[in-house]
Amino acid sequence: MSESPLHDPESRHDLHGLANPQNPANPVILRDAAITLDHFFDYSETAELEPNQRWSTWDEIGILAGPEPWPDWVITADAAIDTDLGILKTGKEADVFLLERATVDESVVLAAKRYRSTEHRLFHRDGSYTEGRVVRRSRDRRALVKSSTYGRTVQAGQWALAEFGYLSRFWSEGLPVPYPVQLDETELLLELITTTDGETAPRLAQTRPDPATLAAYWEQLTDAMRLMAQMGLAHGDLSAYNLLATGERIVMIDLPQAVDLIANPSGMEFLARDCRNVCSWFTARGLDVDADELLADLAAYCW
Repeated sequence: MSESPLHDPESRHDLHGLANPQNPANPVILRDAAITLDHFFDYSETAELEPNQRWSTWDEIGILAGPEPWPDWVITADAAIDTDLGILKTGKEADVFLLERATVDESVVLAAKRYRSTEHRLFHRDGSYTEGRVVRRSRDRRALVKSSTYGRTVQAGQWALAEFGYLSRFWSEGLPVPYPVQLDETELLLELITTTDGETAPRLAQTRPDPATLAAYWEQLTDAMRLMAQMGLAHGDLSAYNLLATGERIVMIDLPQAVDLIANPSGMEFLARDCRNVCSWFTARGLDVDADELLADLAAYCW
C-alpha cells in the first residue's frame, strides 16, 4: 500500500510543507486540524488517494456522531484520511472491516460494520424482534410492508440506525459496549475492542478462562444484564458469540435487535432465551449458575 498523501514528504500536498504560518508565500491556516487556503483552494480535491482510501466522513451532512463527551481518541479533523485495512469478520447481516482514520499527528483503527441489503443477507431476522418499534416516515413504512427495493434498503438502514441508537444509549449509561463513533447510512464506525496486548479481542466462545476470570466475567455480564433490564431492554440474541473477551473484561456486541421488554409482546421470551444461552456456556465451563434464577432476578428490575 502506498504511503498516504498526508505523510508523503515529496508531495506538494504534504501538510508539513504547506502548513507553515511563517511563510507568507504559503498562506495556510490550520484551524481545528482542518485546512483552509486563500483563493478557494480545496485540498481535498487535489490530493491523490489510494483506491482503499477516502476523506474522513465525520463532518459530512447526514452523519450521526456518537454521544458526547467524545473520547479523546476520536479524530474529528476534516483533514483526516480513512484507509480500509481489510475485513475483520463476516457476519450473517453485516461484515466488519478494519479502518484506520489518520491525520499527520494521530491515528486510530476502528471497526467499520457495514450492513448488507436484505437480499444479500445470510439470515433474516424474525419480525418479532421489531414489534413495538415505530417507523416514523410513512413512505418508509409502506416500502417496508411492500418489501420493495427501496424498502430493503430502508430495512438495512433501520438495523444500522437501531444499533447505533442502542449503543449510544448503553455507552452513555456505562454498559460494556463499543463506543459508536458515527453512523453513515448503513456503515457504523465503532471502537475497536482489543485485548490487553493490543490484539483484536476474541469472542467469549473462543476463550478458555481460568476459574477466577470466569467468575469475574459472569459478574460483569449479569451486572450489565440487570442494568439493561432496568432500562426495560434485553439484548435479544445474547450468547458467548456476541460477547468479546479482552482478558480483563467482557464487552457486548451485535445489538441491532435489542428488545423492548415492555412494548414487545415477546420481550420476556427473548430475555429468557438470553439467560439460557449464557448460563449454558458458563455452566459447561464449571460455573454453577441457573437460567431460571437469573431470569427471576432480571425480571425484578424490569418494573
